[in-house]
Amino acid sequence: MFEIRIICETPDRESVINGLRSQFNIGRVRSSFSLTSGGERLYITADLPAPNPWPTPEQAYADAPGVGYELEVTREILTDTPLSPDLNREYWLRRAAALDRMALGLAPGHDATPEAARDAAINLMDLDSAAGLGPSGYANGPYHPDHPESTRNPRGYVRQEFAIWHKNNQ
Repeated sequence: MFEIRIICETPDRESVINGLRSQFNIGRVRSSFSLTSGGERLYITADLPAPNPWPTPEQAYADAPGVGYELEVTREILTDTPLSPDLNREYWLRRAAALDRMALGLAPGHDATPEAARDAAINLMDLDSAAGLGPSGYANGPYHPDHPESTRNPRGYVRQEFAIWHKNNQ
């Protein structure tokens, strides 16, 4: 862990923080507005990101049912049962994983855009974040939904969670 000190103009504060967030795992941002020029000092703790924390698509989706089956299951979840928190999570997890595979070109005959896969991943992360961590089975991997690595790579979060869920639900 290390600390970064930055002097910047107040209007640039958010873009500076976002730029750092894209390169490092940053912690709390402390500010000091003592500059007479209207700028501020930012003090930020940070760590270097892990080299590649996510399972590869091949690892995450090994032995997974076909995308067509997954899409049918998600359709059935939506039409046949009222969504409980667990079914809602299963729906978003399976849908996000199917869209990820489709966007990667791993599902012949099925297409999805990277944006659609990312949007579904963010829905899953939001759901997991609202549910909290713990024995519920949500966010069982090393990176929770609010972790900077998850925020940077929502589809990686889906691969992590799908691999764990699939292993436990075969």
